[in-house]
Amino acid sequence: MSQKIRKAVFPAAGFGTRFLPVTKALPKEMLPILDKPVIQYLVEEAVASGIEEIIIITGRGKRAIEDHFDHSFELEHNLVEKEKHDLLKLVQDIEKLAKFIYVRQAQPLGDGHAILCAREIVGDEPFAVLFGDDIIDSKTPALAQLIEVYNKTGTSVICTEKVAKENISSYGVIDPLSQNGRIIEVRGLVEKPKAEDAPSDYGIVGKYICTPDIFKFLENSTPSSQGEIKLIDGFRAMLAAGQKIHALEVEGTRYDTGNKWGLLQANIAYAMKDPELRAKVKSMCEGF
Repeated sequence: MSQKIRKAVFPAAGFGTRFLPVTKALPKEMLPILDKPVIQYLVEEAVASGIEEIIIITGRGKRAIEDHFDHSFELEHNLVEKEKHDLLKLVQDIEKLAKFIYVRQAQPLGDGHAILCAREIVGDEPFAVLFGDDIIDSKTPALAQLIEVYNKTGTSVICTEKVAKENISSYGVIDPLSQNGRIIEVRGLVEKPKAEDAPSDYGIVGKYICTPDIFKFLENSTPSSQGEIKLIDGFRAMLAAGQKIHALEVEGTRYDTGNKWGLLQANIAYAMKDPELRAKVKSMCEGF
């Protein structure tokens, strides 16, 4: 029986340069989809998938993330005085979502290095990894779908989706060994190939289940020419050592909130779920 996945690592130390100048002072993970920051959607996805501990890897200028999930005495006192009880509950529920742990990544040395920063906290347990750019709107949380595959296979699991040929060079790409429905056994992983060289149209999305062995493979991996330790290289080393990895083509609609168009798409899509906002969006669009 597979060990229960209780912990999730959120690498959140990047600079968010694609959203400058707003990310000069505001972490990109705190950019909003309507009235909630992107990272809260991801935390809620993790909690809905059974995660109990949220480990956020932060860096300089990321204090707003900690403040968001922390207790705010002044704000809550103000809401109590004004008898805004619905808003008070909304604020209090955020800090009760899970146990939050913060680890500082002193230098941005790659996503693999960020994950290594959580090693002592994760220990010898399988764990989830969620990057702050990928929101998947689905009936069953995307992470829960990955966990279900892990429970069946006992292996690391990579989230994937089919990507248009003209965009495939922006993704890590899966080289499938075999496929059973949406579950793929991975033979190899290629980082940002040219369209003509891509082994498949399955691009890697920033959600993973990692077995604890990933730490030793990351620790022993060779940094890139930029001095970065990359998660994909840890997975490659894992495959080279004979360990199996699976991927899952998740069900749901993905929004890449790491770019302006993706964030705008997410805001419009979630606004269309709200009856009042839906009418206003439709009315606005008719004016164009």
